Amino acid sequence: MNVILVNLVGFGLIGLIVWYFWLSKPEGATAAVLGGGVQEAFVVVKGGYSPDTIRLEAGRPTRLVFNRQEADPCSEKVVFDDFGISADLPEGNNVTVEFTPTEPGEYEFACQMGMLRGKLVVK
Repeated sequence: MNVILVNLVGFGLIGLIVWYFWLSKPEGATAAVLGGGVQEAFVVVKGGYSPDTIRLEAGRPTRLVFNRQEADPCSEKVVFDDFGISADLPEGNNVTVEFTPTEPGEYEFACQMGMLRGKLVVK
């Protein structure tokens, strides 16, 4: 009986690990709409982007404020290939990236090496 119980608990834990790492999708953050209709989100850069998924509205001016809180050279720059935008991220400073997503879809952003990744979900 103990063997069966241990096996069931083990399979349950394996199932939780699989769900957490591969099947669950983070919700991310929705950009706040400020005065003048500009949508804004604050992104912390420390071992990755937090939040790494940002929901936006198409056709609305967007302001993303990045704050890099690490010295890793990989995170020195953020690149938005689909929008033709990149920005240097000096450590400890807020850097604003402004653009207007015109088409709905999913757009990636990353560091210059492609190791840190994030996603914009435009509706």
